[in-house]
Amino acid sequence: MRVLWLMTGFLAVGTGTLGIFLPLLPTVPLMILAAFCFGKSSPRLHNWLVMHPVYGEHIRDWHTKGAIHRNAKKLATVSIAVAFGLSVLLGVRAQILMIQALVLCAVLIFIWTRPTV
Repeated sequence: MRVLWLMTGFLAVGTGTLGIFLPLLPTVPLMILAAFCFGKSSPRLHNWLVMHPVYGEHIRDWHTKGAIHRNAKKLATVSIAVAFGLSVLLGVRAQILMIQALVLCAVLIFIWTRPTV
């Protein structure tokens, strides 16, 4: 089981790293997932990620307070609006747009109801 957690952690870090370059791919949530997976498989990698100069603070805030930084909330909101706007511009069917709108609204509600750091 340890190997599965380790592989999932590496997959989350790899995908999160892609999120640095792809604006609609969330980096920090994937790093939080990676920290969780590494916590189950490798104390050394978990510590490296939790103490990371860029992602460590976000991971610690989520772990200790369930909190999301205000700027991250704003960026997530803009990204969600852009993704939905792109779907509208591409002429996605109305039924799909309705499903997408419901899911994205649920995501925004989740994000904005978390404590703010």
